Amino acid sequence: MMNFWKELRKPLFVQAPMEDVTDTVFRQMLLKTGRPDVFFTEFTNVDGMFSAGRELVMQRLQFGKEETPIVAQIWGSKPENFYNAAKYIKEQGFDGVDLNMGCPQKDVIKKGLCAALIENRDLAAKIIKATQDGADGLPVSVKTRIGIKEISTEDWIGFLLGFDLAALIIHGRTVKEMSAVPAHWDEIGKAVELRARSFKDTVLIGNGDVMSREDGIEKIKTHGVDGVMIGRGILENPWVFNVEEKVRAKEERVATYAEHVRLHSETWGATKHFDRLKKYMKMYIRGFAGSSELRAQIVECSDTETLLSLLEKGTVL
Repeated sequence: MMNFWKELRKPLFVQAPMEDVTDTVFRQMLLKTGRPDVFFTEFTNVDGMFSAGRELVMQRLQFGKEETPIVAQIWGSKPENFYNAAKYIKEQGFDGVDLNMGCPQKDVIKKGLCAALIENRDLAAKIIKATQDGADGLPVSVKTRIGIKEISTEDWIGFLLGFDLAALIIHGRTVKEMSAVPAHWDEIGKAVELRARSFKDTVLIGNGDVMSREDGIEKIKTHGVDGVMIGRGILENPWVFNVEEKVRAKEERVATYAEHVRLHSETWGATKHFDRLKKYMKMYIRGFAGSSELRAQIVECSDTETLLSLLEKGTVL
C-alpha cells in the first residue's frame, strides 16, 4: 500500500489533532480557509471503540471524501484493541493511523497512557507492533514529546526510529513543561540528526509554537524537518495554511464563522451540544473593531438560530 507521507511534496504543513476540536466540521472549514497537506482526527480511544459507548466514540472518526489525506489518531491501553482499531481504520478508508504518545493530561498520564509510554517501552513496543499488524500496510506514525520530566530526545526518539514508522511528529516539549515554555526546536533538530545516523527514511514533522506559514517555513529550513504541524496557530488564525498571507476583513471573518455554525448544525444536529460552537468563535471573531463586544453577545446565545441571526447582522446590537 502506498505510504502517502513519502508521496506528498515537501515541505509539509500538517493540521494537529485537537481534543473536542478537530472534528469533520472543523476540517471541512479548513478546506475553505486554507487546506493543510495532511488532516488529523480528534483523539480516539481504542478501548472505547469496542465498548458499550462506541457510538459516541465513532463520531470522532467521521470524515468527508475531500478531507484527504486523513490520519486517524488513536490512544488507549490494550494492544489488542490497537490491532482491531487499526484494522477498522483501514477498512473505513483512512490514509494512515497515528499513535498518540504525546498527550500530557494528568488524568491520562496517571493511567500510564499516551505520553506516559515514554517511560514504558515494553508497552509502547507492543502497541506499535499491534497497530502495524492491524494496519496491514497502512502507514503508521507516532506523535510524541521529547521526554516526561527531563528531555530524553536521543534515547526516546532513537527507540522509536527502530520501528520503521512512516512518520514521527515531535512536539518539542516535555510532559512536565506542557505548553508553559517555548518549544525546544533544537531538540527537534537533534531528532533529524538521529534519523540521519540511523539511515531511516521516516518522515519527521516538528510541532510547537508554529503560528504562521512563514514561521513554519523558517523552522523547516533551520532544523531540517520535512514539515511542521500546527495546532494552536489554527485557533488564532483559521487561514494559517493559506499560501495567500493577508489580513481578513470583518465581513469575511463573520461570514466564515456563520458558515461553520450552519455546517455544524447540519452535520451534528442535537447530537452535540450547542455551546460547543462557542469555542470556535475566537478563531473568527477577532482582529476588528467591535470583535470583543460581538463575542460577548455570542456567549449569550442559546441556540443556532439566535446565533446565526446575530452573525447575519454582523454588527454589535
